[in-house]
Amino acid sequence: MATWAEIEREVPEFASRVRQRFDSGTHKTMATVRPDGSPRISAIEAAFADGELTLGMMPGSVKLRDVRHDPRIALHCPTVDAPDEEKPGEWAGDAKLAGVLIENDETAGAEPSEGTGFAIDIHELVLIYVGGDPADHLVIESWHAGTGWRRRTRT
Repeated sequence: MATWAEIEREVPEFASRVRQRFDSGTHKTMATVRPDGSPRISAIEAAFADGELTLGMMPGSVKLRDVRHDPRIALHCPTVDAPDEEKPGEWAGDAKLAGVLIENDETAGAEPSEGTGFAIDIHELVLIYVGGDPADHLVIESWHAGTGWRRRTRT
């Protein structure tokens, strides 16, 4: 399992910039897999706590049913509109991750009225932003479990 703390130790500057994007607002967008295999997207709150990226779901929610059937998810940071076309380098960027949810032991036997908490076994992190001087290209930084960090550019 790749925890947030492990990624911070391996690539601290990258992890810090990804975390800034996820912490830039309360509501993230999570994609789950429905039982029929089709995707579902939902708003969700997530938090960094004790070296983990965690989230919770309300009892009986369709996203909770989805992840109990198939725990794979994708999570996208809060969306911030790009700046004026004259200042593309001022865009804060875009962060996303893919992974598998692991139900927290403390909430596994929760009462029906309580929420269910999860940690994320992170398989992939991606950060995209407008790069450099001049600000005329995209920078794509990524980390993948087993292969580590990589930086690419695209014009």
